[in-house]
Amino acid sequence: MKSLLRQDHNGVATLTLNRPDKLNSLTTYMFNLLRQHIENIKNNTSIKCVLIRGNGKCFSAGRDLEDAANEDPNAIGWYSETLRMMELLPQPIIAAVHGHCYTGALELALAADFIIASDTARFGDTHAKWALTPLWGMSQRLPRRIGAASAKRLMFTANMIKSDEALRIGLVEAVYAQDEFDTAIKALTDQILTNSSHTQKAYKELLHATDGMPLDYGLAYEVDNNAGTGPDMLDRINSFKKKS
Repeated sequence: MKSLLRQDHNGVATLTLNRPDKLNSLTTYMFNLLRQHIENIKNNTSIKCVLIRGNGKCFSAGRDLEDAANEDPNAIGWYSETLRMMELLPQPIIAAVHGHCYTGALELALAADFIIASDTARFGDTHAKWALTPLWGMSQRLPRRIGAASAKRLMFTANMIKSDEALRIGLVEAVYAQDEFDTAIKALTDQILTNSSHTQKAYKELLHATDGMPLDYGLAYEVDNNAGTGPDMLDRINSFKKKS
């Protein structure tokens, strides 16, 4: 049984963490599979959106510590590189979290464009609990997502927070009841699919390239590196005119 499943349907590639008996704890093998899918999805124009979720009781409890103890010490940066490759995919990426989402799992979710959560979701960074330091991007992505002070609170206390608190601090974009979660996910992906993948790709490229730039430099970059209009622009405008 593969520990990371992929299903492509109507333009959405769903990547499902699939070790439910181990709370989907993350292994090197899972990252190998993730990297293979990223390489395939990157140039697959039929994929318009990527969804990452977990099978069973939770999204993921984090890094498999037994697997980590046996990893190649020369491959430390490989995991971070894999998440960066995922983050730079041209397609919008959604992490859909229910149940546990701790430490390495949170680093995986943070590499998505945004996170949505079930009301069962719980988030935490436990590096400090085990005297570990981050290698998959926590120190960089978490403060960019929620601000330095809130990130420090999670990092220094190792406290778990519920979905409502995650929404309040901006870690997640929306929270849904667990029994409505699948319906909400589909509604969200449908909205993304309705819009121009050309524009979405252009936005992602601009956002990544100008992250941290002063405003004037960013504005100039946007003009100088504009991707222009999409091939279906006129069709979209004419379709709107017919409806109005």
